[in-house]
Amino acid sequence: MEIRVGSSGWSYASWRPGFYPHGTAPADFLRFYACRFDTVELNSTGYRLPAPDQFERWADAVPDTFRFAPKLTLTTPERARLYFARVAKLGSRLGPVRVVVEQPRDDDLLARLAEAARGAELAFDLRHESWAGTAGVVRVNDFASEPFRYIRLREPPYSDPELEALADRLVAPAYVYFRHENAPTAPAYAERLRRLLSGGRPPG
Repeated sequence: MEIRVGSSGWSYASWRPGFYPHGTAPADFLRFYACRFDTVELNSTGYRLPAPDQFERWADAVPDTFRFAPKLTLTTPERARLYFARVAKLGSRLGPVRVVVEQPRDDDLLARLAEAARGAELAFDLRHESWAGTAGVVRVNDFASEPFRYIRLREPPYSDPELEALADRLVAPAYVYFRHENAPTAPAYAERLRRLLSGGRPPG
């Protein structure tokens, strides 16, 4: 039972030297990041699907316990099949896939997506109003979702009392991601939240 905390992406030169030490090469950013956190969002996969060997290189750069949360912008089940075949190259480092759905409600689409997902954990970012009330799926930013929670924090800054309240609400298992800003605020918030979670509060 874990609560994993990280940021939305890691490949930001503007985080050096605030987070990455001065002189750190961009090629070493992920390896350094993975020494501090155990998860990260892969937002770039929602716009362009990298080659299989790119996923393999990412997986090789992090510990076995690390988890990537790639983004899928859902258009057709056919594209989803290719997508899941590709992200499977992350192996055991594959965490939940955030599925962004812009189109109106189509329960059959979700059923076909589940078939294409190859057993991957799915967190749905359902953006059309017709999806209101959809049950039986993990929805992004739903603290009551089962069997896990997927929380995206998009509105910094966050005060210490706000982070303390968030720590009190979180129930394991959960994945929590802070939005990227030009300054390295996301890793700073993530570190503070992790300290709060390890400060004697039960995970569930």
